[in-house]
Amino acid sequence: MHVPYDLAVSVGELGTLSFNAGYYAYIGSALGGLKARVGRHLRAEKRPHWHIDFLLARSRAVDIVAAPSRTRRECAVAGELAKKLQSVRGFGSSDCACQSHLFYSPDFNELLRRVLLGFRACGLKPAKGGPLG
Repeated sequence: MHVPYDLAVSVGELGTLSFNAGYYAYIGSALGGLKARVGRHLRAEKRPHWHIDFLLARSRAVDIVAAPSRTRRECAVAGELAKKLQSVRGFGSSDCACQSHLFYSPDFNELLRRVLLGFRACGLKPAKGGPLG
């Protein structure tokens, strides 16, 4: 996601969080169906449910990276990203022991590179969805 300027967003029970201008990668799962989950997140009109819904209301999705897996691997990927990227504490991780599932970089290409490396380090084969309008 791209956040064009510094902003504060009310994120459900996490309260108001500050987001620096730049790019964010959210690591999630969609075992119930990737197309449906991503489609819901990208819809403009929806009732906010997940942390990411609150941020997407104030930012713009610019790309999608996905990797098929029969098991939940998002925590492993988040752990890899946490080694090299800044994160937003508590975001997207209320149902696990991870510090965060949202990672930040001021540079899109660096963030994308780290995401792809994180997926591969976890034995996943990422497929880049391509830039979104």
